[in-house]
Amino acid sequence: MITFRAPGRVNLIGEHTDYNAGFVMPAAINLSAYTTITPRDDRQLIIRSDNFEDEIEVDLDDATNLAARNHWSDYPIGVAVTLIRAGYQLRGAHLEIKSEVPMGSGLSSSAAVEVSVACALAANSDLTIDRKELALLCQKAENEFVGARVGIMDQFVALFGEERRALMLDCRSLEYKLLPVPESVRLVVCNTMVNHALASSAYNERRAQCEAGVKHFAKHLPHVKALRDVTLQDLETYGRGLPEVIYCRCRHVISENARVLAAAEALERHDLQRFGQLMAESHVSLRDDYEVSARELDVMVELATGVAGVYGSRMTGGGFGGCTINLVDSEHVENFQRTVAEGYEQATKLKPEIYVCEASKGAEQTDI
Repeated sequence: MITFRAPGRVNLIGEHTDYNAGFVMPAAINLSAYTTITPRDDRQLIIRSDNFEDEIEVDLDDATNLAARNHWSDYPIGVAVTLIRAGYQLRGAHLEIKSEVPMGSGLSSSAAVEVSVACALAANSDLTIDRKELALLCQKAENEFVGARVGIMDQFVALFGEERRALMLDCRSLEYKLLPVPESVRLVVCNTMVNHALASSAYNERRAQCEAGVKHFAKHLPHVKALRDVTLQDLETYGRGLPEVIYCRCRHVISENARVLAAAEALERHDLQRFGQLMAESHVSLRDDYEVSARELDVMVELATGVAGVYGSRMTGGGFGGCTINLVDSEHVENFQRTVAEGYEQATKLKPEIYVCEASKGAEQTDI
């Protein structure tokens, strides 16, 4: 019997850039999913989760015929099926899953489960799988088995995160750089407790708008394969023929990629003021150009911006609700929690959840 831990994550900057082959800057956080695996002599997977009541049984010899059921077990089963379809021979096992990553909070609880399960299944079957390949297989499980068109960021940082480090990832090449997060700050996540229903349809709409932008720029610039390849100067020179809404969507993605690169330089210089300024610019761009914010997110950011010890605040995740990420001096965290919680409840009549996080290590075997 062995246990593997994989962390949730928060994205510090770089929103809606991943599916445009751009740059993101997540950090693994100290909230994790755990999978304890016990070998079996047959080819059955018996899966239980502390978060749900039912037990699921799967015959690995029938795995090629399995399909998603819109059930919590789709995530671990999807990982097993994807590993088998990739040519890996899995042994039967009991899986006990528990997670402290809040579900539906935008902290990537699904990737944490996927990665902890993948690591456990690989170890149980004496498989050595490269971590980049494992990240891609977990992403594939969520894309093709679960049916969610997620980028690679969540699974990647769950495997490659490090303590007191943010991770700048090139979503095209999968090259990455670890950047210092000072011990004097905390990553404070504020959950608005709101998720607006239009999020998934709006997400698909924005992907289509970005693709329309790429087609436009490729007519003028043959090297353009994604908005990642377009500069702000290109936007000014060749973007005039675009409909206004597509121009704005493109401007967000192009400027956000530039902000991620600038934010990496700021962290390397330990310039938290500059990093916070870039976070603020990111939120404005997401609110005005990409139009994925919500009143509750804007209220949360406005409240945070006025609190002592806050370097920066912005929405994080897909938008239309969910969470904000705040870079807060550790000595001011308690006051920040109290002030923002009271102000938000007064403004919205909603009681937020606030998680004080630190940048943490990626997936590993653990005794817990």
